[in-house]
Amino acid sequence: MDYTLLSSPLQGFTDFRFRNAQNKLFGGIDTFYSPYIRLNGKMVIKPSYERDLLPENNLDLEVIPQVITNDADEFLFVAKYVRELGYKELNWNLGCPYPMVTKSGMGSGLISKPEKINHVLERAHAESDIIVSMKMRLGYENSEEILDVLPILDTYPIKNIAIHARIGKQLYKGGVHLDAFQQCIDNTKHKLYYNGDITSVAKFQEMQQRFPTIDHWMIGRGLISDPFLPSMIKNNTVEYPENKIELFNAFHDTLYAIYSESLSGSTHILLKMYHLWEYFSATFSNPHKVLKKIKKAQSIRNYEAAVAEIFRNEKF
Repeated sequence: MDYTLLSSPLQGFTDFRFRNAQNKLFGGIDTFYSPYIRLNGKMVIKPSYERDLLPENNLDLEVIPQVITNDADEFLFVAKYVRELGYKELNWNLGCPYPMVTKSGMGSGLISKPEKINHVLERAHAESDIIVSMKMRLGYENSEEILDVLPILDTYPIKNIAIHARIGKQLYKGGVHLDAFQQCIDNTKHKLYYNGDITSVAKFQEMQQRFPTIDHWMIGRGLISDPFLPSMIKNNTVEYPENKIELFNAFHDTLYAIYSESLSGSTHILLKMYHLWEYFSATFSNPHKVLKKIKKAQSIRNYEAAVAEIFRNEKF
């Protein structure tokens, strides 16, 4: 069965810099979703959002913009903006689990409000020619919430619904709810994408067997932890390339150079790289030791020395 691999957006991580570096050095991702645009009531596109979506910053990538909102006017404003940039599709985020988002009634905090979802979709389809797709969780409080929304979604020509098989309250803790995802398959006419805990080739194959009708698979945190993963899935292998350490080193150095240019001050640069290493470290033989070494580096010079030592000592 043919399948498509997609990069699930992760705020603060999968911007155009990350996307370009991952695609150039590793490949395997067919479509990238951009981290969401959030307006906060102001009809203004932040420069960081604009940079992320400019076509010249995404030349060799297929990218789908994403918006997070509970307001129809905001949705339409972003739809108009991305259409002007040449994008035909806008993904609506009803999946974000973070309390600062959900307490505002957005992301997975909106799933329990079917009437509000209906209102936004009604206006989006009546007042824009944008193709609408969605990214959701199963709910915020429980996995039944989405079942009240699916009949409403079935009344609109939504391109697809990507479902992260957790509830919002979980954040990223605990396991995915596979039976609940199957319920979604059984209760909608729409095309569903699967998202959640695809962190290895074996896990991908396990999910393929569990859901044989699904042919679009989203990789989120697994892509940051292991940028080799999509190409390994595509090549049906669990063997890393012989030059794994050189490739990973080049990936790090590319991101480090780019963020050193785009961020101001060593504190911001070191914090950015530390957050990346929270994921990168999982690929190394001793993740705890690696991350501890990065955290102890309180200056650019010490950081660069720590990274050099980590790659020098690692035997992939």
